[in-house]
Amino acid sequence: MWADISREFADSPSQNRVIRFLLENGFGINEEGRIVCNGIEIPATHIGRAIETDRRVVDATARRILDNPALREIFLRMRAAPDLSRVAEALGLSVITLYPKDAHQKGIVGAAVAVLVDHDLPIRQIFVTDPYLAEEPKLVMIVDTPGVPASVYEHLRALPQVKRLII
Repeated sequence: MWADISREFADSPSQNRVIRFLLENGFGINEEGRIVCNGIEIPATHIGRAIETDRRVVDATARRILDNPALREIFLRMRAAPDLSRVAEALGLSVITLYPKDAHQKGIVGAAVAVLVDHDLPIRQIFVTDPYLAEEPKLVMIVDTPGVPASVYEHLRALPQVKRLII
């Protein structure tokens, strides 16, 4: 998908930055061409300021997305989900972040989840960053316990797909 979007916006690096920012943050577009997060409008000036571009570029990108039937369907339906990793400690949860050697390799999530299941750890949330959008893709697992046994980390580190693990 990202390759198709990059080709579509190859003629405008600034619009390419806008659409990448929208995807990275789970922002959509409403029927009126306004940037939205779960239906709540975000002013184009705020988006522009965040990525250091003019609001007119943001508006032009939104119009261009709506004019493209495939992108229109994606962005009209886009939803952002909460990321509990930043509030995990306050909620009594633990965060395990796994950086794979090759994010395009199959089975990374399954292997990591199997380790958690084998240790009887309840998973509260799990998400991966898209290897086409993120410079350093990762798998984030939030478990419903304030402490994770050292053996879990040892087993995760031993997985052949793991490059780095952050506790």
